[in-house]
Amino acid sequence: MDHDMTILLLFAALQIKHLVADFFLQNSKMIMGREKYWHVGRAQHAGIHVLMTAVIFALFGTDLTLILWIVLAEFVVHFHIDWAKARYSTSRALTPDQPMYWYAMGTDQALHQLTYIAMVWAWLSFS
Repeated sequence: MDHDMTILLLFAALQIKHLVADFFLQNSKMIMGREKYWHVGRAQHAGIHVLMTAVIFALFGTDLTLILWIVLAEFVVHFHIDWAKARYSTSRALTPDQPMYWYAMGTDQALHQLTYIAMVWAWLSFS
């Protein structure tokens, strides 16, 4: 397969993974109380992300050591992005009818997408 096509397919797989893990597989335990730093539900949510990421990179023939580094970094980053958004939103009592709620949501999602760019960069640089 063409190298450029492989990169596009990897990004597409990460996008689909993000949709499923961030929106379809979250439950109330993962969402409620996320503004607290030590939150088991947020760790479970980040864990779902990294498990799915590991499968994706494995399907793309990535070395196990590189997969482990990528998912470790993703776990730490995802955990903290979600914590920061929850802390910000909760401290301001934001609700979906307020623009700042959507600014926080959009910033959260943009940071996750930038994480995927960094992950693909690592894959390209170290594979």
